[in-house]
Amino acid sequence: MNRRTALVAGSATLLVASCGMGSAPPVDASGTAAPRVYRINKAEADKIPFRLLDSVNALRSAKGVQPLAFNAALNAAALTHSRDMAVQNRPWHFGSDGSSPLLRVQRVGYTGQFVGETISETYQTELETLSAWMAEADTRDVILTPAAREIGFAWFQEQSGKIWWTLVLGG
Repeated sequence: MNRRTALVAGSATLLVASCGMGSAPPVDASGTAAPRVYRINKAEADKIPFRLLDSVNALRSAKGVQPLAFNAALNAAALTHSRDMAVQNRPWHFGSDGSSPLLRVQRVGYTGQFVGETISETYQTELETLSAWMAEADTRDVILTPAAREIGFAWFQEQSGKIWWTLVLGG
């Protein structure tokens, strides 16, 4: 074996060996793989609502339910609640002032009928969150309800990476 062949063969061996050497995925205290933080940057932030809307409408179409359209007032109600859940540090449907989802959509001037709300506290993407909502009967029923005609969707991401998602439906 000449010197050049030995160098090429040695480099290839090191390259193949290094493929398995990266950093190990983070684990939590129990040894389970910890979630990776989904950081939302400006470029992604502009795409997120439309990816979610397209996905929701595809799911609704598969069930024979009409598609939804964004409503600015419902988007505002969703954003307000996402930020408020972060302040309260708990995912629940009531505002820090005791407001219900119905009251929040009325406060932003929504004149249609409030249909439902889904919320989440996670480090996952909007599509992973939608998948989790679809896996649960109560949130799936909200998303697929034929009574809905409009959607509001927003999030708030903390410095830690935790994301508070809110989806509001109106009819």
